[in-house]
Amino acid sequence: MPNLARALVATLALSGLLFAGGPAAATEAKPQKIFKAHGIAMHGEPKYGPDFKHFDYVTPDAQKGGTVRFFGGRTFDTLNRFIIKGVPAAGGVYDTLMTSSADEAFTMYGLIAETIEWPEDRSWVIFNLNPKARFHDGSEITADDVIFSLEILRTKGRPFYRFYYENVAKSEKLGPRRVKFTFTEGDNRELPLILGQLPVLSKAYWADKNFEETTLEPPLGNGPYKVKSVDPPRSITYERVKDYWAADLPVNVGQDNFDELVFTYYRDDTVALEAFKAGKYDIRRENNSKLWATLYEGGPFARALIKKEEIKHELPTGMQGFVFNLRREVFQDPKVRQALAYAFDFEWSNKTLFYGQYARTRSYFSNSELASSGLPSAEELEILEKYRGRIPDEVFTTEYQPPSSDGSGNIRNNLRAAFRLLKQSGWTVKDGKLTNDKTGKVMEFEILLVSPAFERIVLPFSENLKRLGVTVRVRTVDTAQYQNRVRDFDFDMVVSSRGQSLSPGNEQRDFWLSDKADVPGSRNLAGIKDPVVDELVELLITAPDRKSLITRTRALDRVLLWGHYVIPHWHIQSHRLAWWDKFGRPKVVAKYGGGTEGWWVDPQKEGELADRRAASR
Repeated sequence: MPNLARALVATLALSGLLFAGGPAAATEAKPQKIFKAHGIAMHGEPKYGPDFKHFDYVTPDAQKGGTVRFFGGRTFDTLNRFIIKGVPAAGGVYDTLMTSSADEAFTMYGLIAETIEWPEDRSWVIFNLNPKARFHDGSEITADDVIFSLEILRTKGRPFYRFYYENVAKSEKLGPRRVKFTFTEGDNRELPLILGQLPVLSKAYWADKNFEETTLEPPLGNGPYKVKSVDPPRSITYERVKDYWAADLPVNVGQDNFDELVFTYYRDDTVALEAFKAGKYDIRRENNSKLWATLYEGGPFARALIKKEEIKHELPTGMQGFVFNLRREVFQDPKVRQALAYAFDFEWSNKTLFYGQYARTRSYFSNSELASSGLPSAEELEILEKYRGRIPDEVFTTEYQPPSSDGSGNIRNNLRAAFRLLKQSGWTVKDGKLTNDKTGKVMEFEILLVSPAFERIVLPFSENLKRLGVTVRVRTVDTAQYQNRVRDFDFDMVVSSRGQSLSPGNEQRDFWLSDKADVPGSRNLAGIKDPVVDELVELLITAPDRKSLITRTRALDRVLLWGHYVIPHWHIQSHRLAWWDKFGRPKVVAKYGGGTEGWWVDPQKEGELADRRAASR
């Protein structure tokens, strides 16, 4: 992996180098090198040079036009996606300062920002805005809008934005289209890139509006699409902006090919699938293995009106699982959490419920080189040794493996193991109820769900828990109630999925840090408060190169796994997609994308599809 110096030399060769004194922290004897470029990589060099024409995974002359319809979800009640109130609609109207490619681990290229400048130590960043950048009303995007966007998101947006941008110490307007952000002291290579992810809002538009309230008024955006119509909670339609200022930028060539995007909402997943098969929308991403195995056949599938495919990807699949709420007294003992994991029979579920489609998840960074495996390497041990005695001994001696079975449904051995751990923690069965020896309280808790489809998975798990003497309630609520309860940590156990990127960084604070555990809306759902985890997260963020990032991430992974904060579920290494056969597709699939990058409506296919559908009626 190229080290920082080599990466900077390469950037210099591509983009030019300016010599200047560094920030105040730099000494006069060793001035900082200042870099100005079209893009910036987290580690190494950008794949695409300053003169690139388009990303490799698009078709640059793709047909523009047509309408594509998607399943938007169960409901929505706001177009303000930046706050914790309400359920936001699918889609969006905002561009960011920079944009990432879908075939690199983490590289950002200019979008609203035409170029980016940074010093060797990445202690600040300057964005030079494209003079053509405009909001949809034709007003210019300025440095004032950029600074306003950061401050409004940090002060009134979701807690995530405060955590994500908390290391920005100072914002400065250096000119009408030139803005500088200076960071707090510390080695955090990611900060210039995450500032590049900043969505840019109009300061003038929001001047007389309450940013903290939900709204169904179409906002003033600056992206390739704007809101055409809203019919809550049934649908929302976007139309392509005809004079979109950035349509011809290399990062956009071959993309945003549809004239209209329609998101239709159905409260029930089964109804949504039937609507898809009836032609009510065009593309469906399937997350339910049973539905994929049993209901994507016959009818329009047999007549080849609908195509389906499992599109392989190289995305980290993260961690999905049953998440314990450590704010509840019953879950504060890690041995109790470890014991309850023996009641989930993945092998039986995979064979019986999932048609063998899944792999068991054994890492918070599954399906990537960031995932820990085996015993710690020498490099990992250098990190972990200082915490010996403060982290489970198993981190050093045992590879983490979730409990497993033979898939027969007979898990008596697992339940015996669970009883042993529970007994060590002071729990015994009395009158059929698992009871705490000291307090006399029985173990009971609720598993909160938002999707009825998950009941078939949770109910067998709850039955196994009852065999341990645990009183379990399974409750499914609507989307709004679920979101409010999760936001306020008003749950005992939930099913949650924690996605990860190929370049984990500042967002990990929101996932794991102690000071985020009691902040409503944070993503530390488990309520983890562990100084060791805090230190490992900060160590990960300050990784100087790719190799050290991998090592530090694996060390964090091990500590999280042996903390037993989650009962791991499963993952799949492909996108399960089905679509009505009216689309053209690029020849190259983005390995880190969603599977539909650069698609377009093919007029010939669309006409033929209409004829075939009419003939089959």
